[in-house]
Amino acid sequence: MRKSIPNNPWYWVPPLYLTEGIPYVLIITVSVIMYKNLGVDNSAIGLYTSFLYLPWVIKPFWSPLVDLYGTKRKWFLAMQLVLSLAFLGVGLSLPTNQFFIISLAFFWLASFASATNDIASDGFYLLALKEEQQSFFIGLRSTFYRVAMVTGQGLFVIFAGYLEVKYGDNTKAWSLTMVMIAALMFILTLVNFLVTPNVEKAKDYIKEESLTFWKVFESFFRKKEIWVALAFILFYRLGESQLVKMASPFLLDSREVGGLALSTSDVGLIYGTFGIIALSLGGIIGGIVISRDGLGKWMLPMILALNVPNFFYYVLAYFQPESAFYAGAVVVIEQLGYGFGFAAFMMYLIYVSEGPSKTSHYAIATGFMALGMMLPGMASGFIQEALGYPGFFIWIVIAAFPGILMVRYVKFPYEYGKKRGSGE
Repeated sequence: MRKSIPNNPWYWVPPLYLTEGIPYVLIITVSVIMYKNLGVDNSAIGLYTSFLYLPWVIKPFWSPLVDLYGTKRKWFLAMQLVLSLAFLGVGLSLPTNQFFIISLAFFWLASFASATNDIASDGFYLLALKEEQQSFFIGLRSTFYRVAMVTGQGLFVIFAGYLEVKYGDNTKAWSLTMVMIAALMFILTLVNFLVTPNVEKAKDYIKEESLTFWKVFESFFRKKEIWVALAFILFYRLGESQLVKMASPFLLDSREVGGLALSTSDVGLIYGTFGIIALSLGGIIGGIVISRDGLGKWMLPMILALNVPNFFYYVLAYFQPESAFYAGAVVVIEQLGYGFGFAAFMMYLIYVSEGPSKTSHYAIATGFMALGMMLPGMASGFIQEALGYPGFFIWIVIAAFPGILMVRYVKFPYEYGKKRGSGE
């Protein structure tokens, strides 16, 4: 019966990537807003929610298991079911006295399941589609991942804010929101079960590449000037990795402690809706100009675009304007620059991964990318509490300098990423 389901990517690509994106944005971003509204201090938020990046840092170490045992379809369906139960656990734990420890444990479970779901879903995409289909549907895949981000950072946060006002109880509001998210994840799991085709056989997954994983891993670190490349990867977002953890607490915190005292719904609308739209637009523009001119021309302008707008957060912290318009304008400008600058970063990761084992090498490179977000993010709350919001945002600007200075030392073909035939 299952074999009769046609392999129609228009049916299964949207729900599969919606189900991939929602858990990530909930674990990494929405958890910050939730804990802030439940009274957790910034140092604990920065430390523990940044530590949730760890599964994405180390996922290259267990990714071969997804190849060696079972099909990718079975893996992502199992992980999506685990995610449903994990978010249910978060929701039910919030009314308890030990809610922070218990909910973090469920978020930890969700983060490992989400990272594994990413491996299996991306692998299924590569296996289920022919090469020409992969390039054709990459836009649809990216679109629904962005829809997931808008849903998570925008709609879910706005909904939680509505319940906070309705019940006057933040714990009840977020508990109900997380239970609702668990139900949605279960529905999406069921949809993926019904629409994804059986295109794999378990016996196909015992591959020589998987058995020689350590050789592949070792070859990554033999690349020419790889340590310079890894330092650049770690420093590229040194400022942004800390800003992303403290931006929402800054918008939510009371004016007495230096925040802007915006409502949860306002933050959901500003950061999760207009911000994501600006982020997506910046990424599209970044991809277009790299395709036209090559990475060499745009690397420095793009890393500047990613970091310079962060100064406006200092302006917000210094003047503390009462209107949400100013906060919204700064978030849109910063996210637009972030999306534009991130395009160069992703292109550089692809360059570093070039070679016979580019799939495994890309997983390793993105692991270091996640490490570059995790470690600074863990310290961000302590730094903010020590310096206050104005001092913290000045520090964010200063933290950008190592990555900017390293641009002159990283090497790659000047026209790397340029569309073939463009300008020739």
